[in-house]
Amino acid sequence: MMMDTYFTRSDGGYVFARWGRPIVPVVFGVQDETLSVFKGAIEAVVALAGHKMAETDPELGANLMVFFCRDWAELTEVPHLDSLVPDLGPLVAKLDQAEANQYRIFRFDEAGAIRAAFVFLRMDAHLEAVSADTLALSQAVQTILLWSDLAFTDQSPLAAIDGKTVLRPEVADVIRAAYDPVMPSFANDPSHALRLAARIQVPQ
Repeated sequence: MMMDTYFTRSDGGYVFARWGRPIVPVVFGVQDETLSVFKGAIEAVVALAGHKMAETDPELGANLMVFFCRDWAELTEVPHLDSLVPDLGPLVAKLDQAEANQYRIFRFDEAGAIRAAFVFLRMDAHLEAVSADTLALSQAVQTILLWSDLAFTDQSPLAAIDGKTVLRPEVADVIRAAYDPVMPSFANDPSHALRLAARIQVPQ
């Protein structure tokens, strides 16, 4: 995949953003063992990026919130969620009508960097067939950067090797390059993709 494809959206615009602050995750609606799997996956991807995690976010408390539900309507019953996610009611209706099983919302700071992300997962038959490890790693990867809405429509960021789910090497390379300290936290010029590509070493 060409580097710019990862961040060129369906409307043709190029938009890149990475986290501008330490990530503080919280997961709602799962048992403790699944919670630890999700936090472990997030820690692994954050470490890959060379980014940081923290115990609390000074603005939000937690800034990466993952919500599990059986029915989208359950989200409207979560206390104070409507204050964090404007137009929650219409969003729930839209997700229900589309029969979606996952949705992600990002919030950005003044510089365009990610300051918060909300992940909603409706456990339908498809997601229930996915292992907790795979689901956790997939969501961790898809929230570490603002990827294009088309980035992983044709190919998952994950691969199965010897029965174990791992991050595709080329996607891992993009994440590492994206968090290079000399790279910007936000970019909307396609030339940014050339700078990313230059930071990925091609095997000789």
